[in-house]
Amino acid sequence: MNYRHAFHAGNFADLVKHAALLDLVARLQAAPEPLAVFDTHAGRGLYDLTGEEAQRSGEARAGVAQLMQAPDLPPALQALRQAVVRLNGGAEANLYPGSPLLVAGALRKGDSYLGCELRPQEHSALSDTLASWPAARTACADGYVEVAARMPRQGAVLVLIDPPFEKSDDYERCAAALGALTARNPAAVVMVWMPLKDLETFDAFLREAEDVYDGPLLVAEARMRPLTDPMKMNGCALVLANAPEGFAATLAEVCDWTVGRLGDNGKAQVWTT
Repeated sequence: MNYRHAFHAGNFADLVKHAALLDLVARLQAAPEPLAVFDTHAGRGLYDLTGEEAQRSGEARAGVAQLMQAPDLPPALQALRQAVVRLNGGAEANLYPGSPLLVAGALRKGDSYLGCELRPQEHSALSDTLASWPAARTACADGYVEVAARMPRQGAVLVLIDPPFEKSDDYERCAAALGALTARNPAAVVMVWMPLKDLETFDAFLREAEDVYDGPLLVAEARMRPLTDPMKMNGCALVLANAPEGFAATLAEVCDWTVGRLGDNGKAQVWTT
C-alpha cells in the first residue's frame, strides 16, 4: 500500500488516530511525572488541504471537513476539532495538524517529544513545523531504530508507531517494535496505527504482536466498509500495549462516530486480546 500522507491528510483514519492520540496524551499527563512521547514515522507535521495532493484525493472533504461541521460531535473528538480551529483561526480547515504538531501543542513543562522521519525533504518540513516548540525535537532517522535507542527504560513514555505501509515488512517491524519497546520499558504505552484492508493481514499482525508482547492488547477497529476488497483501505485500526484504564471507552466513541458518520455499511468495534 502506498500511503503518501499528503494525499490522505485529514481523512477518516487521521480523525481516529489523532482523536485517540490527544486523549491518550491527556490521560498520561494526569500523573505529575514528565511524559516522553516518541513518534517513529512523524511525517511533515503540517498539511495544506488546499494543495494539489489533498484536492486530488478529496479525502479531507470526507474527513476533517465533516468533523468541523458536525453538530453531534462526541466529547472524544472535541479536542481534535478545537486543535484544528486554533490552527486555522476559525472553523474552515485549510491546514491540518499531524501528530507532531498536535503533541507539541499539548506538552507541559518537562514533557518532551521526538519525531523521527527518514525522508530528508519531509524531515526538513517537520523541523520547520516544530521550530517554535523547543520541547519537540526531530531526527532524520529510521524511527524503529532511533526510538529503540533513545527511549528511557523507566518513566512515563508514549510511543506512536505509524508507518506509511509502503514496504512489505512494515507489519512485521511494527509487531517487533511493540515487543522490543515494551521489553525495554515495561510501562511504556505503545500505540500502533495501521490500515485495514483484509482480515487475514490484520489477524497475522495480531498473532505476531501477541507472540512478542506478554500482556493484553487493546484493539480498536473502524471498518468504514466491509473488508471485501484487499486492494482498498477499507478502514483503520489502533492496537495498544499498556493502554490506560478507561481508554477503551474513548476509542469506542471515536470509532462509533467516525464509522457511523463517514462510513458506508461499516462496523466499529473495540476489544481486548
